[in-house]
Amino acid sequence: MQGVRVLVGTRKGAFIIHADGNRRQWRIDGPLFGGWEIYHLAGSPADPQRLYASQASDWFGQVIQRSDDGGATWAAVGNDFSYQGEVGQHQWYDGSLRPWTFKRIWHLEPAADDPDTVYAGAEDAALFVSRDGGHSWCELPGLRQHGTGRDWMPGAGGMCLHTILLNPARPGRITVAISAAGSFRSDDHGETWKPINRGLHSEQLPEPGAEVGHCVHRLAAHPSQPDTLFMQKHWDVMRSDDGGDSWVEVSGNLPSDFGFPIAVHPHEPQTIYVVPIKSDSEHYPPEGKLRVYRSRSGGRDWEPLSHGLPQQHCYVNVLRDAMAVDQCDPGGIYFGTTGGQVYASNDGGDSWQTIAAHLPAVLSVEVQTLN
Repeated sequence: MQGVRVLVGTRKGAFIIHADGNRRQWRIDGPLFGGWEIYHLAGSPADPQRLYASQASDWFGQVIQRSDDGGATWAAVGNDFSYQGEVGQHQWYDGSLRPWTFKRIWHLEPAADDPDTVYAGAEDAALFVSRDGGHSWCELPGLRQHGTGRDWMPGAGGMCLHTILLNPARPGRITVAISAAGSFRSDDHGETWKPINRGLHSEQLPEPGAEVGHCVHRLAAHPSQPDTLFMQKHWDVMRSDDGGDSWVEVSGNLPSDFGFPIAVHPHEPQTIYVVPIKSDSEHYPPEGKLRVYRSRSGGRDWEPLSHGLPQQHCYVNVLRDAMAVDQCDPGGIYFGTTGGQVYASNDGGDSWQTIAAHLPAVLSVEVQTLN
């Protein structure tokens, strides 16, 4: 029977939540790395026993941990994230220029065909790759040294590269998103890059339709339709059908088009999920009701999903990396909150159960489907 492993990163450690294929009874292991911020845990599609974790601390810096036995044991691997080439500068909130500095790894993206290849998105916005299981890391400097780099600036959470999409149909294509710079694409394995932000509109920018500077919160795509991209922006839910070359808004009838995560159903490429938040200053659900919104039409219309979720006095947030899907049938959807709850649906979002509560604030959720 299939099983499910939910990888949860929090402000004070990591947790691994297990269930069989029925996804009704859950067991929690953890905390791992207690007291550390775990920005992201990710499992290798090529070897489900290979896990990577980004462990960060203001006191002790950045550590990449690796497990080869599904999280039972861990070992620290290479942590030399050195920026390559000319350092340069980027823009700050007040318009002044600051040097690029490495702070932490926000996101880890293992390759689909090789457990030893893994990409890492950093703050300040840089993309790294390891081809030896995390022991050594090399920056792909063409991104940071793109001619628009001086115009990138931090979002409220820092200038983080938080999304990495690897295109299964085009092995050389990598798509990333940076807050607050926008989305970028490489078609040559990360050597050269171009901004893919045409159609985005951000009122807070001096030029709302500028080439870069947009605060993209998250990108998602289905492996069977990798050129159809979905975006949760600072404001607006967006869609592209040409790999990001152009975007259209699909916020439709959402109660708010501000939010952080966005996810695609595992078997339905046009079914997407978001969690609306009231505003960029009030990071909690509208009306204090925690609702996931689902569109089965690629964003043309939306329906609220609330069965099993708190519908009064709920003021949590759901962060950009804190929603994921499994590969079971029917498809499962998972998300974690800043209040320390992790919710799961084993029926595509029609109903929800709490699979963990009282955890530290959840930073990331990933799911592995195990055979």
